[in-house]
Amino acid sequence: MAASVLFDAPGPKALARHRLYGIISGVVLLVIFGLCMWQFERKGQFAAELWEPFVTPRIVKVLFEGLVRTLLAAVIAITLALVFGLVFGSGKLSDHRVIRWPSWLIVEFFRAVPLLMIIIATWFLLGPQPGTNGFTALIIGLVLYNGSVLAEIFRAGINAVPKGQSEAAYAIGMNKSQVMRIILLPQAVKIMLPAIISQAIVALKDTSLGYAVLAPGLTVAGKLVYGEFRNTLQTVFVLALIYIFFNLILSKVGTWAQERYAGEKKIELSAVGVLTTDRAAGGSAFGSGF
Repeated sequence: MAASVLFDAPGPKALARHRLYGIISGVVLLVIFGLCMWQFERKGQFAAELWEPFVTPRIVKVLFEGLVRTLLAAVIAITLALVFGLVFGSGKLSDHRVIRWPSWLIVEFFRAVPLLMIIIATWFLLGPQPGTNGFTALIIGLVLYNGSVLAEIFRAGINAVPKGQSEAAYAIGMNKSQVMRIILLPQAVKIMLPAIISQAIVALKDTSLGYAVLAPGLTVAGKLVYGEFRNTLQTVFVLALIYIFFNLILSKVGTWAQERYAGEKKIELSAVGVLTTDRAAGGSAFGSGF
């Protein structure tokens, strides 16, 4: 059995202990789950009237409208955050201090400030009114926070590309903007893609903070539901399932995009390898003929 770099492979006794620990942990979790279900049943949380609103057309319509607003906020925020991250991530790599230092200050500031504080502060700047102001404040907060995180992701991804790539580009006469656009960014995308997908999922979940500024969305719609039917636990459970479902979809789409991108890169590299081999073979034959 091959040993790991970080630790030795477990032997038969260690494997037996691990199986025992797994069984004990599973039993403990099942007992805790059973106790929770028993408590919910004892408190009447499984009563039909508490769950019935979620199959009522009027309530389904309210939740659907909230979901549409939430997805719209997430799409706008993620798109703008990607642009923000690309601009300021590249700015942190600039050779000019007048660009590099302001970019560094903006990114570090909005990474350090809690997202909820950014959203609330923006809401009060726009005017603490529900509706459009809350929705706008939510998007601005998501863009500033997630864009700052993405700026670090872009910076790290670009720095992760081997330096020989940029040195070769400079050697053939490219300037820095050309090297960044043509050489570094296309290669860095593959490195950055898992982190970008992860941050997009975080941004989708963070739309729930619109509840604090009364931004139209799923959580505000949920507030209307449990405010009328007094079924807080049931509403939270349903909203959690909706968020989990769409996060899983986003994760699957991101995984598909990553695999497709990696596959295209492999095809390109294979084509280059074949072409290089053919040229080498042709060159040797030409040389031997003379």
